[in-house]
Amino acid sequence: MEPKNIRFGGGASATVLHPLVAVELAIAIILIQCLPRKYVIVPLLLTILLTSRAQVLVLAGVHFPAARILILAALVRWAVSGGPSALAISFNAIDRVYALLAISSLSTFSLQWMQSQAFIKGLADFLDALGGYFVMRFLIQDREDITRTVKVLALVAVIMAPFMINEQITHRNLFGLLDGTTGQATSRDGQIRSQAAFAVYITAGVFGASLLPLFIWLWTSGKSKTAGCLGGVAATVITMTSHSSTPLLAYAGGIVGLCFWPLRERMRAFRWGLVLSLTAVHLAMKAPVWALIARVDLTGSSSGYHRFMLVDTCIRHFGEWWLIGVKDYNNWGFDMWDLSNQYVAFAVTGGLASLVLFILVISRGFGRLGRARKQVAGDRHREWLLWCLCAALLSHTVAYFGIGYFDQMQFAWCALLAMICAAVSEAMGSKRSAPETVRAPSSEIGSAVGWATLRESL
Repeated sequence: MEPKNIRFGGGASATVLHPLVAVELAIAIILIQCLPRKYVIVPLLLTILLTSRAQVLVLAGVHFPAARILILAALVRWAVSGGPSALAISFNAIDRVYALLAISSLSTFSLQWMQSQAFIKGLADFLDALGGYFVMRFLIQDREDITRTVKVLALVAVIMAPFMINEQITHRNLFGLLDGTTGQATSRDGQIRSQAAFAVYITAGVFGASLLPLFIWLWTSGKSKTAGCLGGVAATVITMTSHSSTPLLAYAGGIVGLCFWPLRERMRAFRWGLVLSLTAVHLAMKAPVWALIARVDLTGSSSGYHRFMLVDTCIRHFGEWWLIGVKDYNNWGFDMWDLSNQYVAFAVTGGLASLVLFILVISRGFGRLGRARKQVAGDRHREWLLWCLCAALLSHTVAYFGIGYFDQMQFAWCALLAMICAAVSEAMGSKRSAPETVRAPSSEIGSAVGWATLRESL
């Protein structure tokens, strides 16, 4: 997030496109248009995730980062394939809430600034958010697509890990050299924080940390033990070399989620227990319960106090941002322009509606995964996939307390949501075609379906 003197163009005033990156983009665009649909995800994710956000093409004052160019190319492919009708499954609650979130963010940003440049920037962000999401939905539609996507992500992680290790050794970021910079690695308190092609080390670390549950699924499911094992090792290397608390917490969040597998039938009791425990701690503490964020420091050089102040200041200024957000939040205190908390970022820049919609995206993800797991109870392979997706979603949920996604991570997030939608749709569809395998009483099924239908309609 940028302070009051925001640069709507995105920072670069002229094209920054290395010849190697230009060739890479050209090849990727050709492959996106020519490959069968199921293979398009390979060049798309490889190029987006391994190309720096600083690589940008400026046309008539409008900025087209590499990722945006590829999303436009994929949208053209989707349109040629039939647009929305090319989706093998119908739109669901996650699709609708995510679309509303993108619309809300565009509307509030435009209303805050009331400038043509702001509206253009808002449209660009809208294209990245909504266009990127539905491109992933178009390319990831079944379990085979999920397996292929996780393998591609494993390949990206395996490529990134050596570059991040090299940053630790040479103190040079080779991806930065392509951007026309010195490639000097980022450091804090004497620790090198590797970032590879990502904009900051935190998003780079979160990328690896959030993928660990999916790589464990790939390894344990027998889909590709080699890719799963190598991906898991690479994800760990990426997390550790970023030297940041947020990726470490996200990494731990994914592992904790997987460890709850034996208690999967008792998660409602655990959730209520967690809520009651936090309430009790809040009442017992002299400070608010969110002050615990200030105590988080897993590397010795973390800024947990800043994260606490973001949440605390946001709550105290509720009256200023609840309607359509506020653009002068940088005046609230020291470093308040740095909205390194996704929940606070949506609240402050988009108002209460955007915050609620963002939380609903996460809630709908957990809810649909939980209902789908119950529908396929007894089929451990499908249950395990859904549970690993749930653990990956938990990892992102934890990471959002320490960073807002603004680079390649937003497309990794869209890919996860698309995988969740595909897995849930396949689980629900397969169970409807084989109702005799459902073990729950018919009255319970009818009640569950009734509530699911009501919630979907909302």
